Amino acid sequence: MTQTTELSTPLGVLRLTAEPHGLCGAELLRDNRLPEQGESSALLEQAATELADYFAGTRREFTVPLCLRGTPFQRRVWEALREIPYGETRTYAEIAAAVGSPRASRAVGMACHRNPVLLFVPCHRVVAAGGRLGGFACGSETKQFLLTLEGNPPLPRTF
Repeated sequence: MTQTTELSTPLGVLRLTAEPHGLCGAELLRDNRLPEQGESSALLEQAATELADYFAGTRREFTVPLCLRGTPFQRRVWEALREIPYGETRTYAEIAAAVGSPRASRAVGMACHRNPVLLFVPCHRVVAAGGRLGGFACGSETKQFLLTLEGNPPLPRTF
């Protein structure tokens, strides 16, 4: 049984989706409406609490269980992203090498773009070569906001 709830964050309204074994979705909604309260569950409450702590600067890693669906390559990338420490970044090439596909930087970028659990799998910590900001499904301003929240200096944009 899938449950969803929405909450206000400094980024805007975030929809959380959970299944019995873990959080399977965290997506930023494009409109600026008030969040809709969905069904409550211990897992969704844990995710909401961890997000509030993250935005307050008191949480550096998430412990809520995840239920991620994707290709084997995507799942390897997402696991590698979870290994990037708070306040640090890695390049697409470094993640490609970490998952055993050193020539797959673009595929890493696509796996980041398809990340189903924004923030919980920190794809915002992946930057372009030379330390440039790179792309982000939620926009470069959002990516820079998250990196700054984690103590990184502003990065030059790629585009």
